[in-house]
Amino acid sequence: MTEITNPGEKKMALLSGSAHPELAQQIAAELGNEVLPSSSYVFANGERYVRFEESVRGADAFVIQAHPAPINEWLMEQLIMIDSLKRASARSITVVSPFYPYARQDKKHKGREPISARLISDLYKTAGADRLMSVDLHTAQIQGFFDGPVDHLMAIPLLAEYVASKVDTKNVTVVSPDTGRVRVAEEWAELLGGAPLAFVHKTRDINVPNQAISKTVVGDIEGRTCVLIDDMIDTGGTIAGAVKVLKDNGAKDVIIAATHAVFSHPAAERLGSCGASEVVVTNTLPLRDDQKFENLTVLSIAPLLGRAIKEVFDEGSVTSLFEGKAH
Repeated sequence: MTEITNPGEKKMALLSGSAHPELAQQIAAELGNEVLPSSSYVFANGERYVRFEESVRGADAFVIQAHPAPINEWLMEQLIMIDSLKRASARSITVVSPFYPYARQDKKHKGREPISARLISDLYKTAGADRLMSVDLHTAQIQGFFDGPVDHLMAIPLLAEYVASKVDTKNVTVVSPDTGRVRVAEEWAELLGGAPLAFVHKTRDINVPNQAISKTVVGDIEGRTCVLIDDMIDTGGTIAGAVKVLKDNGAKDVIIAATHAVFSHPAAERLGSCGASEVVVTNTLPLRDDQKFENLTVLSIAPLLGRAIKEVFDEGSVTSLFEGKAH
């Protein structure tokens, strides 16, 4: 971090967790800044230790952390970083969690279940966070869980711009993998020149995680290029099944687009062989070599996060990044 000689001048401190330092470096490059050096290691019993190597007193701190597996390890590191910043007299602390932890546990399906997504917000707040920034939350209601400002950034324009450059938009149908994503599909359709919509009807057993069965397609897809969209892909079973249903119903081609590449095993194998011509994701989560495959394209989310961080630091408008749309 560049030293500020004028005591009245604002200071920005970019901090990175250990899960995805490459993303933090990309964000820093967008801002013309540097990631603050830190020490982070694990004791023999699994306890995490974090210390920042430079002063953060009076700084507006941005704590960047991805949350791949093992998610609890990276979440705990981020919480400890927040606590360290609070005790080191940072002026403000913004949590930058591109992939919000436990986002799928946002409501109760059965009695005696937790609402873990709310618990994560409470943990961030208790640790000392003043503000939360995330990308494509699993459900919009998560914004209300955090007691403070929440910047809900959208990767759809980034993904849609790329897809539009690869297809004939006059022959595209946007496909939601279920009825719950139809609103998101409508935003995609608007960005792809008013493309028609379709969705895949599927069934899910709430007692069995990571498993859903794609059954039928509602909408006209015959002879068309289908852009199959979702916010995240975990094991890839649902999306791969949806590709098969689309192909069986006459789709000319299928492109998969999703923000968060969780890619738990065996996602890479399923996605690489499901019949989709391309799978487009962002780098909100790091990918190991064994999670990559030939028809995978990864777009950087760093420019969007960099612009949002700058708006927050300059006390500008994050909403302006989305042309007046409130998120």
